[in-house]
Amino acid sequence: MSKQNNDYEKKRSKALRWGYLFALVAFGLFTIFLVRILILQNTNVEEFQNNYINKNYREATLKAARGNLYAADGSILATTVMRYDIYLDFKTMRDTIYQNNIGELTDSLSLMFDKPRSYFRAKFDEQKKKKNQYYSLVKGLDFDEYDRIRNFPIFKKGKNKGGFIVDRNYKRELATTQIGAGTIGADNENGKSGLEGAFSKYLTGTDGKRLEQRINASQWKPIDYWKVQEPVDGEDVYTTLDLRIQDIAHTALENQLINFDADHGCVVVMETQTGKVRAMVNLRRTEPGIYVDAYNFAVKDAQEPGSIIKTMSILAAMDDGFVDENTKVNIGSGSWTYAGQLITDGHGGGTYDVSDVLAKSSNVGAAKIITSHYADKPEVFLDHWRRWKMFDKMDIELPGIAKPSIQTPKSKRWNKATLASLSYGYSSSFSLLQLTTFYNGVANHGKMVKPLFIDKVMKDGKVLYEAKPEVLVNKMASDKAIKMMTDALTKAVEKGTAKSIYTPNLKIAGKTGTARFEYWKPGPRKYQASFAGFYPSDNPKYTCIVMINQPDTSKGFYGGSVSAPVFKEIAGKTFLKTPLNVEKELLVEHKVKLDKMIEPNRKVSVENRQMPNVVGMIGKNAIPQLENLGYRVDFKGVGKIMEQFPSAGATIGKNQRIYLTLQK
Repeated sequence: MSKQNNDYEKKRSKALRWGYLFALVAFGLFTIFLVRILILQNTNVEEFQNNYINKNYREATLKAARGNLYAADGSILATTVMRYDIYLDFKTMRDTIYQNNIGELTDSLSLMFDKPRSYFRAKFDEQKKKKNQYYSLVKGLDFDEYDRIRNFPIFKKGKNKGGFIVDRNYKRELATTQIGAGTIGADNENGKSGLEGAFSKYLTGTDGKRLEQRINASQWKPIDYWKVQEPVDGEDVYTTLDLRIQDIAHTALENQLINFDADHGCVVVMETQTGKVRAMVNLRRTEPGIYVDAYNFAVKDAQEPGSIIKTMSILAAMDDGFVDENTKVNIGSGSWTYAGQLITDGHGGGTYDVSDVLAKSSNVGAAKIITSHYADKPEVFLDHWRRWKMFDKMDIELPGIAKPSIQTPKSKRWNKATLASLSYGYSSSFSLLQLTTFYNGVANHGKMVKPLFIDKVMKDGKVLYEAKPEVLVNKMASDKAIKMMTDALTKAVEKGTAKSIYTPNLKIAGKTGTARFEYWKPGPRKYQASFAGFYPSDNPKYTCIVMINQPDTSKGFYGGSVSAPVFKEIAGKTFLKTPLNVEKELLVEHKVKLDKMIEPNRKVSVENRQMPNVVGMIGKNAIPQLENLGYRVDFKGVGKIMEQFPSAGATIGKNQRIYLTLQK
């Protein structure tokens, strides 16, 4: 028994020694490990980060989608479309899958890109041997092309088995040909311009971030599943532009530019009561007979306005009570010298009523009225212009607005004759938008409102901001002065220099303008023809200005014959609502069946997570409903929906992207 106890004690002692030893070794290793961690944390973090993490991983920008830009009726003007870059990871691509399917894949690629299959086979075999992890196959595919290529052999196995890598990028595209790049503008590395630049604070989203892994010295591969920060897409902006009025104005201006072989021209149409700009067209000749919208003349250029400024001059005298309906002005023979400056008319002489000074566009009459009452106090005259904001650079959203220039007694170039020059359109320069705003104030019974280019801002179907009319001048002049001016401008169309556009169906008030510019330079004379006015004159709805620069003088250069006809066409087709571009089958006995042009208000709903059929619906009706249901809709074109993806009946998830192709 004693011997057995001794053996037990020996074994127990031995086991304990080994146990203590193991515990001691484990504790030592743990201590070393812990110390190592502490050392790494406190002494080698920066070295480890520099030597490994920073060299092999980086944080990259994940671009947010820019919001859509719409016309007032919901037609899309500019949108952000997805473009797809395809890369291949030959290291991940499994050998068996590659060997069994490479022939079919090269056949498919050959058909898609019109290159021999041997071209792709040689490239792929070389990259497979190198185990290239980020081989660039093709860039800039649209969704249809991407949807086709991702279902090719090997590629349809996805990223982990087929080595198929997709990098998505956004591209800004104009969705309509009715409004050009000069009006819509851009916001890019070259700066801000047009509507895009004006509303960039709404359209621009918040970029996200993602990690990228180094593949080689020059290539980085995105790690799709590791996004540091999700991007937030921009908001949608609805502008005030009316595509129907824009199309009318564009066509009328373009035809006249071609007829007179002019250098450039522009049109602005403003809604009288609200100041909403319903059309803005800027066309410049790039080659004979070809005009493009590439520069916003109406906003960015300030030029001497010519005779359309007489409205502003005479209104000041009317408001001060110096002239009324009974005022007579002796024009003489149609020429007059004032302070050494010869002033001439092109429309005869005699004694004029004050309304005839405007109707017949008399330079002598305007100069005599203004100099006879303001020669000793020109600042009193100019104070009217100040009150009408004509000295101020316009505070509008569009970037690049031209600053007005007006000679005053404080100017170095001022002399006694300058006041006369101001009265009939020289010694001052304004943008066409600023002149439109003035005329719109007269049309609006003396209330001048700020030009509006934005209707509302929306996000996910909710209105975030809605613009309201902003009054710049509550009362430009007395009611009597405004009425006298309106009657005089109406007379200018009925009996004056613009009588060629008179129509008994629509009362128009307006003023012609013919300005010679660069008159100090030698060579052929250059003219700018213009017409500014509003309609109908007894209850104005729209104000419009038309400018045509450098028409062929052998064909004409006066505002009444060059620009006024464009105004008449715009007025007739916008106010009288003449049907445009109506399909022949809709015409029965020369009447339009409008009910065929109006789509019933169909409701879009998603039941049992199945994609509804929206083909045939009008995009502006279906898209907001889909977005209100929580889906992100990408689309191109305007009008009816021609194609959809996913197809009707397909199962869709909560955050499903829906792709629509519209008519044009």
